[in-house]
Amino acid sequence: MNRLALTAFATASLCASCSDTSPLRAKAGGADASRVIADARVASDPDAALEVGFQPPPHRDAGVDAARAFDASPGPDARSDLDAHLADAGDAAQPRTYATIAEAALATMTGTYYGAAKWNICIPDLGCGSTDQDWGAGALTYALYLRWELSKDAEIPPLLSALNAAGPVYGTCTATSCNSWSDVPSWDSIAASREYEVTGDPSALSRAEAAFDFVDTATQFALGACPAIDYQIPAGGGNQLKTLETDSNYIKAALLLYAATSTPAYLTKATTKYASVRQYFLDPSVALYTVYVVDDGTTCTQIPRRFFASVNGNMILDGLMLADATGDMTYRSDALATGQAVASLLSDPSGIYENLQAENDVVEPLVEAFYRLATTEAQPFASEWILTNANASAFDVTSEGSYGRFWGGPAPTATTTIWQANGGFALAFAAAALAPTEGPTGPDVWSNAVVTQSDITTLPASITFEGSAIALFGTIGEDCCESGHAQLFIDGVQSFDQTGIWQDKSVSGHPIPSSVLFAWRWPTRGSHTIGFQPGITNSKEGTSFLHLQSYEVVP
Repeated sequence: MNRLALTAFATASLCASCSDTSPLRAKAGGADASRVIADARVASDPDAALEVGFQPPPHRDAGVDAARAFDASPGPDARSDLDAHLADAGDAAQPRTYATIAEAALATMTGTYYGAAKWNICIPDLGCGSTDQDWGAGALTYALYLRWELSKDAEIPPLLSALNAAGPVYGTCTATSCNSWSDVPSWDSIAASREYEVTGDPSALSRAEAAFDFVDTATQFALGACPAIDYQIPAGGGNQLKTLETDSNYIKAALLLYAATSTPAYLTKATTKYASVRQYFLDPSVALYTVYVVDDGTTCTQIPRRFFASVNGNMILDGLMLADATGDMTYRSDALATGQAVASLLSDPSGIYENLQAENDVVEPLVEAFYRLATTEAQPFASEWILTNANASAFDVTSEGSYGRFWGGPAPTATTTIWQANGGFALAFAAAALAPTEGPTGPDVWSNAVVTQSDITTLPASITFEGSAIALFGTIGEDCCESGHAQLFIDGVQSFDQTGIWQDKSVSGHPIPSSVLFAWRWPTRGSHTIGFQPGITNSKEGTSFLHLQSYEVVP
């Protein structure tokens, strides 16, 4: 397909941000200190932080203690209060359809998460601040774009225009000055391109190009034993990590710029990077992509089976866009294979996609990809995936109207973040476009769940129960904010996505007590065992950690 056809896809087919001196602008607790997002990223690696000019956050332990004191447990009435809220919402909106759910989701996004041309990071706020940069903010901007593309709400273009006006502007990355990680401008280039598609503002296109060029022309990322894929931290930092968050977004950003500018070089860059991603990040056994490769300068080794929603969603959409742009249907076959693998291998036995606990993953790109598979590509499995998950996530809504990470789990009573909520918003919009007059069926299965207090800190450990669903609770970022994870086994078999429970990762820079750390459903009641093994130490997820405080079982 030619460039004009790709442009049509990029702008219509879904319907059938940093200065040189201040790379991140989020504030924590009102203090104009180091960036809260960058702080969380480098908390386990102060040396790497200093290499690129970041400062680790001061008094981290005091912050942990304060958050624990803020809310050590949900309290005896939290679940019943939330159930009453959901019941009231259902009574007020009978019959509840995916169209009305999407309207409510948009209202929460624009009225609660959005504020003063930035996205509020935590709802309710823990002092997390707000931002218009990087992947959490980007995912909400993408979701807002998706809603506009599907329904053309008049309120959305002014919001995207404001986000663009306040958005980051990038310089260059050289050996003497490189003030951003590589994935940050990659996320931001896509956000700016989406803002350009809606507003037509040339400044948005210029920002998208500058963000892309920051990575494309950098001298500090394409290094190591496999320079065809980029380090996340300039020169590899302290963890020598290469992340598909950079490279999958690089491909998408290049294709959006190709659609907008007709510049052939963008298409060439996208096809070249796509081949490199397939070489280094594709799992050797299944059509899924791990998010992490460690390049120690001699060899490049996958951290196996960290199948993040964001990067697999990106690679699906990248493949479809490349097929449109080049006419090579191999790309389409790749995309379909990954979509089918997500649907069949990363869902629980009830068919619900459960995004395993890694606070730095976002699900909007996966929802966007599945909507394309369901519509333009006419794939029934993708339609089923969207509607099955929308049916479950309709009950995964907080009292503020936000969404949790685990669509099949109980509605969160804890603070939710932009990294958790974006997928639920996007899913609500996609379901409304596919089946506006349909709606969720059946009651909230968690309304009669039985709560058990169970303090688990020593591994290995296990929980055996009779029931049809389980949810585990603890504090995200208890030992804030990066190192600390555990392996997860379901009835004796390790979770296919070997992320397991990465409990201590907290991108907000704050511990979040009483969070859902894992949820899983079965179609019928049975005897099940959830097992936990020590996490295997690696340069990103760090050492082993798990602290479960309670669990809920649906009888």
